[in-house]
Amino acid sequence: MDQLRAMEIFVEVARQRSFSAAARRLGVSRALVSKHILQLEEKLKVRLLHRSTREVSLTDAGQAYLEPCSAAVLQAQEATRAIAQAGDALAGPLRIQAPSSFGSTWLADALARFSVPHPQLRPVLHVDDALLDPIGHGFDLTIRVGGIPDSRALAIRPLAPCRAVLCASPDYLAAHGAPREPEDLRAHRCLHFSHLTDGTAWQFARGHERRTVRVEPGFASNNGLVLHQAALRGLGIVYSTTFLACRDLAEGRLVPVLADWELPLNHLSALYPASRQPSPKVRQLIDFLVAEYQPVPPWDTVHAPSW
Repeated sequence: MDQLRAMEIFVEVARQRSFSAAARRLGVSRALVSKHILQLEEKLKVRLLHRSTREVSLTDAGQAYLEPCSAAVLQAQEATRAIAQAGDALAGPLRIQAPSSFGSTWLADALARFSVPHPQLRPVLHVDDALLDPIGHGFDLTIRVGGIPDSRALAIRPLAPCRAVLCASPDYLAAHGAPREPEDLRAHRCLHFSHLTDGTAWQFARGHERRTVRVEPGFASNNGLVLHQAALRGLGIVYSTTFLACRDLAEGRLVPVLADWELPLNHLSALYPASRQPSPKVRQLIDFLVAEYQPVPPWDTVHAPSW
């Protein structure tokens, strides 16, 4: 008997509560599934499953065996995957999710450079500002700006600080003036990122002083790139990030607003399933990004003297 194969089949039957469904999932015959379960029960000298015409359920022994069995199967699968992917040649699909603005402006370039030495690697970059469930959507790696879920199912590795910045075009400020205090924003057209965790309450700090201003968005979007373009066109004052605004700030197409006040600091993080060791391609990509973005991320070294 191939005991590991029998254990894999038992775990799938326990999940599906059905011999037939497990067989379909595994791509084998129902008879083969039944044979492996019987052999496993004979090996262990216990009955693992109750069978009936309607359903399959776990016995007390089966319930006790399921968790360590699942862990052993997962560990064996990870070991097999690690051996298959050992060496310098990374191969196969690598599914990554990232916010639209960061994914387009920085991650896409880094991912392309990371992939060049690995022609068999097939990256799939999904850019989306929604806080998608990394495990439920099948991502190998998720990049988040803030919005870190409180979940033991996910491991988190910090990549870089992510600073917020208020800015506007010179034409907008020439026409409407620059706010001197945070409260002055109420008289301006504010371009608001709708995924901010504090909603329309913009938070400011200067030394020990704290202020909160609830703005009435003149234009809102769940996509930072949309707001960035609107600011460049002179539509208003945008709540942005330095990774998105740095080049236009450096070249004068945007001007910092209320620069002596600090906005809340977020962090850029890498998330991956905590239930298993990251595969070599995930681990090497994370290490690559850490080297790219630490100790000071490149978007915070692109600056003009005024900000």
